[in-house]
Amino acid sequence: MPDTEPRIVEHPDRAYVGVRRTITMTTFNEVGDRIGELIGWLATRGAAPAGAPFLRYHMIDMAADRLEVEAGVPVAEPVQGEGEIRAGVLPAGRYVTSSHHGHPDQLAGIIIGLLKWAAERGLRWDMTESGGAERWGCRLEFFQTDPRVEPDLNNWDMDLEFRLA
Repeated sequence: MPDTEPRIVEHPDRAYVGVRRTITMTTFNEVGDRIGELIGWLATRGAAPAGAPFLRYHMIDMAADRLEVEAGVPVAEPVQGEGEIRAGVLPAGRYVTSSHHGHPDQLAGIIIGLLKWAAERGLRWDMTESGGAERWGCRLEFFQTDPRVEPDLNNWDMDLEFRLA
């Protein structure tokens, strides 16, 4: 079960910049390590993050060990992308959210609890499944802890937000 009881929140559209990659579980750093670069890129343009950086899961196919994941940083106002860095919008809607304190490796169990909580309530995700691959409208992991301030992953705080259909 998640560290905090899941709840449903309503969000407006939220602008961000991000870098998207197709990865495997062993090459996750190819996208995760881009967050610092995104923050630096924004700083050179005089734009500050408007919230915690995140990973957005577009597609998950665990059987094939293939994921489409985007590292992103929210911005107060839309920013023009450049090269691999693209501007995007997290879509408005109802999201199930929960918080976790601890190592990111523990998220698999937290996510199972979150999915079970929603199923018990008859909630439907903004997700389609085809050939074993899940395509999510918006599935997010926000990193509330700055690793420069707290390098111990066991002390990190993360928020999950999964959009409902």
